Amino acid sequence: MKSTVESLSPTKVKLIVEVPFEELKPSLDAAYKSIGSQIVVPGFRKGKIPPQVIDQRVGRGPVLEEAINDALPKLYSQAVQDNQVKAIGRPEVDVTEFNDKESLQFSAEVEVRPEITLPDLDGIEAGVEDIAIGDDEVTEQVEALRQRFGSLNPVERAVADNDFITIDLSATKDGEKIEEAQATGLSYQVGSGQLLDGLDEAVIGLSADESATFTTQLVGGELKGEDVQVEVKVTAVKEQELPAFDDDFAQTASEFDTAEELTADVRTRLERGKRLEQAGDARDAVLEKILTLVEVPVPEGLLTDELAARRENLEQQLGYSGMTFAQFLEGEEQTEEEFDEDLKKRSEDAIKAQFVLDLVAEQQELSVNDQELTEHIVRHAQRSGVSPDQFAQHAVENNLVPSLVSEVVRGKALAHLVENAKVTDASGNEVELKTLQPDGTYADDAADESAADETPVEEPAKA
Repeated sequence: MKSTVESLSPTKVKLIVEVPFEELKPSLDAAYKSIGSQIVVPGFRKGKIPPQVIDQRVGRGPVLEEAINDALPKLYSQAVQDNQVKAIGRPEVDVTEFNDKESLQFSAEVEVRPEITLPDLDGIEAGVEDIAIGDDEVTEQVEALRQRFGSLNPVERAVADNDFITIDLSATKDGEKIEEAQATGLSYQVGSGQLLDGLDEAVIGLSADESATFTTQLVGGELKGEDVQVEVKVTAVKEQELPAFDDDFAQTASEFDTAEELTADVRTRLERGKRLEQAGDARDAVLEKILTLVEVPVPEGLLTDELAARRENLEQQLGYSGMTFAQFLEGEEQTEEEFDEDLKKRSEDAIKAQFVLDLVAEQQELSVNDQELTEHIVRHAQRSGVSPDQFAQHAVENNLVPSLVSEVVRGKALAHLVENAKVTDASGNEVELKTLQPDGTYADDAADESAADETPVEEPAKA
């Protein structure tokens, strides 16, 4: 077999392949065997019919067609390997010439990874915002902790904002009950907005055993998005009593002795979280900066697939939330044209980033061990709400393992770039990323804390 490569663009090539007829013999034999097992010829057992008899009964053409269809994928793969073509996507194959018992010629156009040149990326500069923790954020966390330890007490008064109530709901459309929109004994906090639009306004002012009717739209079912009438009946009213935030509370709710120590710990935990957010911003900033320094052509077919995948994902998310695309655009304050343009830009950047990170991983000879892959699978499983074993089985059955490996390798490549970049905050301070741990602490701090906890033990004196 002989093959050559013709470059059509920075992201597409054309393979031209010529195959001597004798190299088609394995596929030709397989075609005769396959067709022979499907026909019945008096005097011959199934699967034992000679080729010349099959040619007489079926014709040489169908046999050659099946043989060529069987051989083309193997011949294409061999040509890709021989010419070291970094193919992506499916090829467009065209049989240009075939002479029975002489030769087969075909061409295959396929998109390829573009050849890109990386500049020296060590010390690349990028900026992020300062870490700032407001008193209101600390107060919010403290209040959330108080609510966890709060108690719900029945009250004999009308419903007010933030009360916890028990309600029955019954939806109707044109006077007829909607069976899938009936509920009793629902627990609800007034003001949370977690059930139906208009519910909060309807229940405020009602006392136990009182009802009200309001018009709203259902978020699911056959009547999703249509106006319906909902009767709500309040069956119980409770208010939350929060414990005082003092030293006694600190000792009950935490390992600290004073409210001051607990507040300081809350602030420290917020700071750790902000460090991780800042690290995420740093990764984005470094990668964005690199993409401005590198020319990366984007394969058209790959972009089309990426756009389709992102649209499908958005449609699923909107379906789960009960939101229409028009409502989504309104929330994003975008026109459809602006959304399409933004989606295309984000898709192009994602593809460019993949190519850059793959090249960095290749240059740095980065690899993935079993533990790293397992940890990545566990994270995916947690996000998907399934067990790691279920996700791993799904990945194997759907040939997703190579993609998972690529994700881990690209993550390590990006970590390498960020650790060797110079990232500063808005105040001009250099951001420490090399020693940042997954919990938001720094490796040196963790080591110091560990050493401080260790008390040396004296050996007994020798006699």
